[in-house]
Amino acid sequence: MAKNDYQVTGMTCGHCEMSIREEVGQIPGVEDVQVSAQTGKLTVTGSDAVDDARVLAAVEEAGYSAVRAA
Repeated sequence: MAKNDYQVTGMTCGHCEMSIREEVGQIPGVEDVQVSAQTGKLTVTGSDAVDDARVLAAVEEAGYSAVRAA
């Protein structure tokens, strides 16, 4: 299992969380998506390493911006 954390900007509500969860959840290999509008944190868990570029593109597709958390 690989787990990556990201910081997302622009989320304000549960609908924002749902939009990101749906987009990121479509990436092959992603098994779990945890997202919080309150903290701006996105955690993606996959069976293997998930490509950061794909996650960031999916977040952008949902209408938000993200960076990999340190």
